[in-house]
Amino acid sequence: MSDQKKTAKKPRSELKSTGYEIFIGILSILSIINLVLILVFQENSLQTVLGVMNALFSLIFLIDFTYRIFTAPSAAAYFFRHFGWADLLASLPFAQLKVLRIFRLVRVYRLLRDVGPRTVARTLIKDRAGSALYVLLLMGIFVLQFGSLTMLALEQDAEGANITSASDALWYTIVTISTVGYGDQYPVTSLGRLCGVAIIVVGVGIFGTFTGYLATVFLAPKSPDAAAADSVGAPLSEASVETLRGLLAESEAKMAEIKRMLS
Repeated sequence: MSDQKKTAKKPRSELKSTGYEIFIGILSILSIINLVLILVFQENSLQTVLGVMNALFSLIFLIDFTYRIFTAPSAAAYFFRHFGWADLLASLPFAQLKVLRIFRLVRVYRLLRDVGPRTVARTLIKDRAGSALYVLLLMGIFVLQFGSLTMLALEQDAEGANITSASDALWYTIVTISTVGYGDQYPVTSLGRLCGVAIIVVGVGIFGTFTGYLATVFLAPKSPDAAAADSVGAPLSEASVETLRGLLAESEAKMAEIKRMLS
């Protein structure tokens, strides 16, 4: 019985799944790079795009902090000893605190050090659906930032252009990634249209993969091996035992009748 309780109750870990930790680590690197770009380049359009992206990162990191503190083995240990306070401060929308996101990189380094690169690679390959989802989410974030900046650089000085500001570029990229495509903003240059095609392809891939992932999670039938594994060691109730005894007695009676008919 004690072994059943140990297997039924899986201990919670501070480190989450491999794909999730790498996803958060890459976002942390990008957010730190954005902070450096904001400090180095004082260009209004760049400041606008990166400001929007940093607001998005702050929201993601705040959700990550909430998720970690509620699933940590010890909320106090996570907050005080495992840099939970740094995760909380780094998720606030203040430029001076964003440098604390480097502690998230320390967590990813710990993951790679503890399990090893080969194990990480095998885990990512085994969980192909989750890995593909994280990759496409990262692609969406990268396209939102760099696609907006690229579209603005290609279009803002073109003749007859209607994408002339950072907000125009962000709006065009968002509605294109989401496959809505209102048509109020559109590229007029050849390179701009080529960039728009890449954004459309990424958007279709993100929503197609996300739909398939949800279908796999909610609609896929449970495998026979998993069902058998769940049933092994499960205690039988008295009603189940009595039902089995009745079926066994009925089978024995039928076997006796068949033997009598054959003799």
